Formats: sequence, C-alpha cells, structure tokens
Amino acid sequence: MSKITDQYEVVELQDYEPLVGSETVERIQAKAEKLQDLHVAHVNSTYYGGGVAELLSSLTLLMNSVGIKTGWRAIQGSPDFFSITKKIHNALHGADINLSPRKKQIYEQIVFENSIRNHLDHDMVIIHDPQPLSIIHHYKKHGPWTWRCHIDLSEPNRELWNYLSPFVERYDAVILSIEDYKRKLETPQLFFMPAINPFSIKNKQLSDKEMEERLNYYEIPTDLPLVVQISRFDRWKDPEGVIEAFKIARKQIDATLVLLGNIAVDDPEGPRVYDSLMASRDDRIIILSKEDTALVNALQSRATVVLQKSIREGFGLTVAEAMWKGTPVIGGSVGGIRYQIEDGVDGFLVSSVEEAADSIVKLIKDETLCRELGCRARQKVKDNFLLTRLLEQYLDLFNSFETAYCLKDNNDSRSV
Repeated sequence: MSKITDQYEVVELQDYEPLVGSETVERIQAKAEKLQDLHVAHVNSTYYGGGVAELLSSLTLLMNSVGIKTGWRAIQGSPDFFSITKKIHNALHGADINLSPRKKQIYEQIVFENSIRNHLDHDMVIIHDPQPLSIIHHYKKHGPWTWRCHIDLSEPNRELWNYLSPFVERYDAVILSIEDYKRKLETPQLFFMPAINPFSIKNKQLSDKEMEERLNYYEIPTDLPLVVQISRFDRWKDPEGVIEAFKIARKQIDATLVLLGNIAVDDPEGPRVYDSLMASRDDRIIILSKEDTALVNALQSRATVVLQKSIREGFGLTVAEAMWKGTPVIGGSVGGIRYQIEDGVDGFLVSSVEEAADSIVKLIKDETLCRELGCRARQKVKDNFLLTRLLEQYLDLFNSFETAYCLKDNNDSRSV
C-alpha cells in the first residue's frame, strides 16, 4: 500500500499485482493514462450501510489512485423521503406501492433540494440507485451521465417503472449488475457485477488473535460451529427464514447462529425488522446490529457456514466477501447470487427453508466438503470479483464516452 503521508496509507492499483498479475495492472494503467484529465462524481444516498456504500468507499479511492479525480456525494433527506425511497426500492423488486401524488412530490422536492447543494459540473457523473435518480432533471450536463442500478429489475412494479423510466431515459447509459435485469429502454445498458476490495478491514486476512478478540468482545461463543448471515436487516434478506432453517438443522447438529446486520440511514424499515427478530434470540441464536467491519471479517472467516438466504437480491456482495475467506456459502437461488455460486461446486444454492437447513447439516457434518468448496470459492472470487475488474470496466466505459461523446456543449447526446 502506498503512503499518502508518513501516517496514512491507501490501496493503489499496484497492490493488486500479486493477485491479478503484472499484465492486468499494466493494461489498466494504460487505459487510465488516456483519462488523466477526467473529473468524475459518484452520487448515492448514504456513506455507510449496505453494499453500494461499501463498494464506493473502495472504488472511489482506487479511481483516484490511477489519476482520475473522483468524488463521492451522498444526498440528504428527511425520514419521509427515505420512507418513500425504501418503498420505491421494494417496488423495483416487485412489491406493491401506493404511488400517490404526495409521495412523488416529496421525492422530487427533496431531490431538487439536493441538486442545489451539489454542483455536479463534472466530466462524468454516476448516479447510484433510485434515491437520487431524478436529480439529472436539474442540471445542464457537461458530459455523460450514467445511472448505476444495483437492484434486481427483473420484475419491477409496473406503475413505479412507468413513473421512473422517463428519468432513466435522460441518462446516457444504464449499468445493471447482470443481463437478467435488462429493461426495454432507449438508453444503452451495460452489465457490471460488483467486486470486493481484498485489502479492506472487512476482507484482509486477520490473525487468530485478532479474530478471537473481536468475537470475545461481543461474547460470541466459538465452542460449536458458527453459522452466520451478515446483511442489512431487510425482509428481502429473509432473516426469519435463516432462523427457521437453523432451528430445523439444530435437530441434527449442534451449532451457534449469528445474524449480524446494520441499519443504513436510507432504510427506515431496518429497525422494525431488527426488533421483530428479537423474540427468536437464545443462547445459540445471536442477533446483533453493529457497525464493525473487523467483526464481519472475523465471523466470515471463523464460520463453518455463511448464509445469504435472500428472496430477491441485486447482487449480494457479502457472498463474495465470505467466499474470499474460503468459507462455503449457502445462498438463495436468486439474482446476482446465482452468478457467484455454482451449486455444489463452490457453495450451495437453495430455494426453501428446508433446502437451507439440509445444506447447513451437510456442511457441518462434512469438514472435507467444507474445505473443498471453500478453496474453490476463494479462487472464484480471485478470478472474477476483485475490484480491479470493476475499475477496468469503468475505464472502458469512460474511454468509450471520450471517443463518442463531445464533452462540451452536447447536453442531449445519446452516444456511448
């Protein structure tokens, strides 16, 4: 890692060379060289909590490390605003929504106020997810704008999509996680799967002493195998199903379940989901709401099994995080999880509580199977889900814009 001063360090592209090879590093550097004068802004709805903030925290630093001036803005909003955008989030997953004129007015008003506070005169602007989507309506563009949607759009609520799609069509490109989410749009669509920073506190290798310190601090017992799910407290993550599957599995094996989550600023449903789980706690079912990335690392590393039993999932970055640590993952057979886990090869895909319970039992009873799946899982992440791959995809996009899009006085171009 390169030092910014004598005290501080930041991960740079060259740090990835032992993992991805010198040829990949040199290729990315060559692409970045063509973009040294570029000024980029990423905009989302929160600086912490959830996969998007996790991703931007590392990606924006890595972009700066290759010479691209990259900023990160998070919009502000009232509880009413985030209540509405959470309903929008759920409806994009396919849930019902009462899209009243008042909800639209609050949403658009708060986004407008954010447009006044944020001066986005950058060469490239990337807007993440639906919360700031309509902000494009309030700017004279100085270059291409891209909407990056991290949500499963395979079956969005039709009324909501009809309302949002005119905003989407104002963008020069749309980035989705996988091709399954492609929509009928005039705007060109690209597909970038998320990726992890292997050097972050959450993903770097911890010593046994460091792991024990974190687990002991939160009084998490390690005398039995650990079964872990780490995700926002969100109904789509199916924490209730995880608890039910664990209770079924516990009839055949002894283990401890840990549900660790956080509550993001832009997710007002989180506290209600967390509170609803409290009645399920016992000595072997531990439910924690903590912002502690070292604890996440310790749990994913020490777990015998990690679950991500989502009902709907845009991608599920916690899957790749656990796989990187060589831990077998049981994932819901939905969305982007299916692109990370090959069933029976480097993890298990499940479609029911009973399947999840059976997979927990199978892994806890078979240490050899755990090791084999975990080894293949880590290699899968190394080959496909490190941040260098995502950085290169963005560089290719920026270079294509530079070739086909005049960056001055070309406000309504559709070229990519």
